Amino acid sequence: MLKEFKEFALKGNVIDMAVGVIIGGAFQKIVSSLVNDIIMPLITSVTGKVSFDDLVLTIGNTEVKYGSFITTIIDFLIIAFSIFIAIRTFTKLNDRAKEDMQKLVKKQKEEEKAEEPTTKLCPYCLSEISIKATRCPHCTSELAEDVHSSEDSKAE
Repeated sequence: MLKEFKEFALKGNVIDMAVGVIIGGAFQKIVSSLVNDIIMPLITSVTGKVSFDDLVLTIGNTEVKYGSFITTIIDFLIIAFSIFIAIRTFTKLNDRAKEDMQKLVKKQKEEEKAEEPTTKLCPYCLSEISIKATRCPHCTSELAEDVHSSEDSKAE
């Protein structure tokens, strides 16, 4: 069981996920600072020096801190938008890489087709003729179906 856990923990996917969680936590701190230290003070100055953190609804002896909740919602929206932009950019780059790979494969196939011989030598008069020819236009000899195999056997 310990061996299985070690294999699981050392797989690339788990390590990638751990790195993502750590970076996500650091990114969340940056966004929280952006919201609390820059965006919310700007909103507060526009709304007349009202701090969202100070907005509280008191019901009996209980305080409902809906201002803090608004700040958290703005925090979430910024993080969600940032992730959306990152994934959108990654998807575009990935699509572009796939298109480039497809173009490269297509070009290689075209080059392979271009390299295929279009002519052959007549085994009787050694004139260059079309690879599809069944009779030599120069010496009028009838050509066997597989001229290349007969040439290979003569060479041996």
